[in-house]
Amino acid sequence: MEIQGARVLVSGATGVLGGALARSLAAAGARLVLTGRDDARLQALAADLGGVPAVAADAVDVTALRAVVDTATAALGGLDALVVASGVVAFGPAADADDAVTEELFAVNTLAPMSLVRAALPQLSDGGAVVLLSAIVADAPTLQMAEYSATKAALSAWASVLRRELRGRSLTVLDVKPPHVDTGLVDRALAGSPPRLPEGHDQQALVDTILEGMRAGKREVAYDPKAGELVLR
Repeated sequence: MEIQGARVLVSGATGVLGGALARSLAAAGARLVLTGRDDARLQALAADLGGVPAVAADAVDVTALRAVVDTATAALGGLDALVVASGVVAFGPAADADDAVTEELFAVNTLAPMSLVRAALPQLSDGGAVVLLSAIVADAPTLQMAEYSATKAALSAWASVLRRELRGRSLTVLDVKPPHVDTGLVDRALAGSPPRLPEGHDQQALVDTILEGMRAGKREVAYDPKAGELVLR
């Protein structure tokens, strides 16, 4: 898809990675509507980007998310792409996981993106894109992160089926599976302390690769550990 002039809804824009994606999309000429949980940070980002529309909404509030899609479609005169960058994490042994924490992990990381995509699909133009951030743990579940890994694996599996079901629409479904990126998410964990994590991958390199994947209609951003770099497939 062509990013210049594209009408894009960015969910999770108040996060570090979501904010970086919004900034790079705007710099590439996209027209944006932003959403996220933290209204103060959301409005500050919107102002930095020239006063783009921004609507605060909780990722697990399905009704609010559908309203955001309607607002974005009306404000932009249509919708070409949806970028979902919201997420939460928790740590600890699988046998000791708290049920309430596990439910919130799945609600935010898996169910909310699914719901948002379903709401946006009728509005998305053919040739557009859906971008979903799973993680490398979708393919390589990590010790002390069983529940988080499961939420990302579920989202990735869903994206794979969705992509095949939407082939007739020429709609890109880009599943982003980066390695650890230092966004501060681990410092806001719902529970537990992180295991030893590798050095964070370059955030801007990830953002640039995502935009490249959107332009080229790719299905996956993955990580090649031997080469130590991101690859598009």
